[in-house]
Amino acid sequence: MAQAAAKKKREPVDLYRFEEEAYRDGFQLVCGVDEAGRGPLAGPVCAGAVILAREVRIEGLNDSKKLTQKKREALYEEIVARAASWSVAYATNEEIDRYNILQATFLAMRRAVEGLRIPPDLVLVDGNRDPGLSCEHTVTIVHGDALSASIAAASILAKVSRDRVMEKLAGEYPQYELEIHKGYPTKKHYERLREFGVSPIHRHSFLKKFFQDARAK
Repeated sequence: MAQAAAKKKREPVDLYRFEEEAYRDGFQLVCGVDEAGRGPLAGPVCAGAVILAREVRIEGLNDSKKLTQKKREALYEEIVARAASWSVAYATNEEIDRYNILQATFLAMRRAVEGLRIPPDLVLVDGNRDPGLSCEHTVTIVHGDALSASIAAASILAKVSRDRVMEKLAGEYPQYELEIHKGYPTKKHYERLREFGVSPIHRHSFLKKFFQDARAK
């Protein structure tokens, strides 16, 4: 596993630097991978994988957390229209409870890469841990969603896709107001958990201490 060292803040940031270095090294199909939804108490974790052709430049790419919902939605549509290949995949809340959140995240990443129409010859992964992808060449980049165009694109696909899943689940479990907090551990979410208990879409392994503390009061 290779790891690319990069500073968290650079002015200005060249989002295509890692991709261009890869092209100069002889790679042609460079894929970015990122996840969304590691922290919530409910719902799946989602991973996105995006291959951008070398000539494609998408204005406004950035870490999805730094973008407004409106901007993310607009970029999502542009990415899926212009990417050479893209894929979104999930690991369920049951898989998170079974394997732990880190391994479930890696599982979603592997599924996303395996779902690409075109297999990449290099994958850039956000973070500092290799998820065990089938691609022979994998580079991890700390804060990669703010430093690499393809990882930023993957982060946007993952975030928008997961939010849409949670909005759909909100219709099935309206008592938790998932459309507002998307399953994250907000004050309102904890209030609803105290009132209604856990649902089939909650991550039980994330809530053990919460209910232990509640019983102790």
